[in-house]
Amino acid sequence: MNLIEGKKLFKSFKSKKVIQGIDFEIKQGEILALVGPNGVGKSTTIAMLLGILPPDAGSISYWRDDYKAYIGTQLQSTPFFEGYSAEENLRLFGALYHTNLSDEEMKNKLVDCHLEDTGKTPAVKLSIGQQKRLAIGVTTVHHPELIVLDEPTAGLDPRSRYEIKEMIHGLAKNNQSVLFSSHDMEEVEKLADRLIFMNHGKIMDQGKPEELIKKHQVNNLEMLYLKLTEKN
Repeated sequence: MNLIEGKKLFKSFKSKKVIQGIDFEIKQGEILALVGPNGVGKSTTIAMLLGILPPDAGSISYWRDDYKAYIGTQLQSTPFFEGYSAEENLRLFGALYHTNLSDEEMKNKLVDCHLEDTGKTPAVKLSIGQQKRLAIGVTTVHHPELIVLDEPTAGLDPRSRYEIKEMIHGLAKNNQSVLFSSHDMEEVEKLADRLIFMNHGKIMDQGKPEELIKKHQVNNLEMLYLKLTEKN
């Protein structure tokens, strides 16, 4: 089942054509990676799919009318409530989503975020890796059916990257869909069920990693990235 399906989407800002007739779908239970250089339209595409920006042309269909209540979005910087602990932030964000976590649910959420020993620590005093995991925690506190993550492991050490990858795999196993953007092809290869490569406001190709590698006759995703994002 498709959660979101966009057809022939166009978007311009003043005279600049940012998105040029793309087709896009997000399937239930998949981990989908959106890949491409900075400035090629990835953020604009995500904003349209989330209902933040309207397309100039084309159509977007959703799996339910109240889809916004079933999406969780984590940007690169999450504004935690200053002065409140990790646990208190989870409760506050939960309240914003009309979700009241029981003590058992809170315990499980902290374990999922690898924060079971730091739940009482002020969120702003957590390490960068811990804050990233907490950000995913507050993004998923209301059990969304679709989670959108903007470069979730950027700037993290190997241990922190591993823990976040484990969290993402756990979401997919729970039949939740994950859309994430990344420039790390090793990360993409280990996480993504399907890839979408963007360049110049267009989708250059999409599909499963192994199928794309075979189709374009390259040895790995890094070589595929370089091939599909060449400057014209």
